[in-house]
Amino acid sequence: MIRKENMIPVEHLGGGKGTAYVHHIVSKEELLGHGRLYARVVLPPGTSVGWHQHVRDTEPYYILKGEADFIDNDKTVTKVHPGDCCIIEVGQFHSLENNSQEDVEFMALIYNEAGFLYDQE
Repeated sequence: MIRKENMIPVEHLGGGKGTAYVHHIVSKEELLGHGRLYARVVLPPGTSVGWHQHVRDTEPYYILKGEADFIDNDKTVTKVHPGDCCIIEVGQFHSLENNSQEDVEFMALIYNEAGFLYDQE
């Protein structure tokens, strides 16, 4: 089966600034309870993913395009570039800010900690 991605504009993603464009690749249902998001996310200049915590899941970001400021659990800020992978462990907080003049694109996968399955609603 082949299908096109499903793009949804999300205002204040994770409590962040502006509108992010979330290009869903597979649905939560297709992740079969093992995760809740697999998407390409586009952050235009001046937008961000807000500071938020992952309680029962984790979310690596793989940077595809642009330069962003990754704010880690200990609040350190690191410039990230294409090819960088931001690792967010279970229970940690994080944020990502586009303070540049070009779009930032990254892959995001939110999957559950071992032994935990999301409700199949």
